Amino acid sequence: MRKGLLSIATVAALAMGSAVGFAEDMPHTVGVSIPAADHGWTSGVVFHANRVADLLMAQHPGLNIIVKTSPDAASQANALQDLETQGIDALVILPSDPDPLVNSIKEIKSKGTFVTIVDRAPSVNDESVRDLYIAGNNYSLGEVAGNYIKATTPDAEVVVIRGLPIPIDQTRQDGFDKAIEGSGVKILDRQFGNWNRDDAFKVMQDYLTKFPKIDVVWCQDDDMAVGVLQAIEQAGRTDIQYVVAGAGSKDMIKKVMDGDKMIPVDVLYPPAMVGTALEMTVANLYGQVPMRGTFTLDATLITKDNAAAYYFPDSPF
Repeated sequence: MRKGLLSIATVAALAMGSAVGFAEDMPHTVGVSIPAADHGWTSGVVFHANRVADLLMAQHPGLNIIVKTSPDAASQANALQDLETQGIDALVILPSDPDPLVNSIKEIKSKGTFVTIVDRAPSVNDESVRDLYIAGNNYSLGEVAGNYIKATTPDAEVVVIRGLPIPIDQTRQDGFDKAIEGSGVKILDRQFGNWNRDDAFKVMQDYLTKFPKIDVVWCQDDDMAVGVLQAIEQAGRTDIQYVVAGAGSKDMIKKVMDGDKMIPVDVLYPPAMVGTALEMTVANLYGQVPMRGTFTLDATLITKDNAAAYYFPDSPF
């Protein structure tokens, strides 16, 4: 009886192994459409898309992942057409501008293709457009920064450098304002730095001229933080205690790791989220596990204690 049970177990194990091997070898093609690397964060997106694509193709011999970058919505629409002609089973797309691409995405989805949208959602973001939506938490990005400043410097006089006058920026600002509500933190001014280090440099120069005392700078983006730090250094100002930015660039995370006084923390809005989206999409194809709905990533506060876990030295961002 024991021999019989062992034999059955052995056959079952072999069968399971064969089934897993067969599943791993099944041919699937995944198209990845992302913006070209026009600034730091998108260069990180391109890096992580290719990095995770290589890892997944090594794991699944039958898998082919095609990564296409596009400088604008019109070029991205053409890239989607090209991917569609290659017979993709799934699409992972981080739209350069989501609404103009809705019809192109819907056309691909209507063919039975599994669609994952990353980060930038169209106005209509339901099952008619996508199966899966992966995004960072913009509200939390501002909230985490505000909570840190409130806890660390309760009576801080703060200047704010916003991104662009678009909903993402407003959501981040709403989270920040809610976090400091009722505290002793005082906002001296808010100006747009367009998520650009040169523009942020100019805004910070203006602040340094206008305000003889500034305790903290919140600039919500690591690219802008580069310009902010340059302006502070050039002006020789020593009153500014620290800068809080966000995204998780390797340069800012390295500063946190090294205990840089001016960058004690960073707030994560990871370009690696495209890798998360790609892994979940491939799991849907090979693991046959339910991958539907909306998944929001935490805006983790990066400190000296956890920074190493988010450091990618080979990334351009």
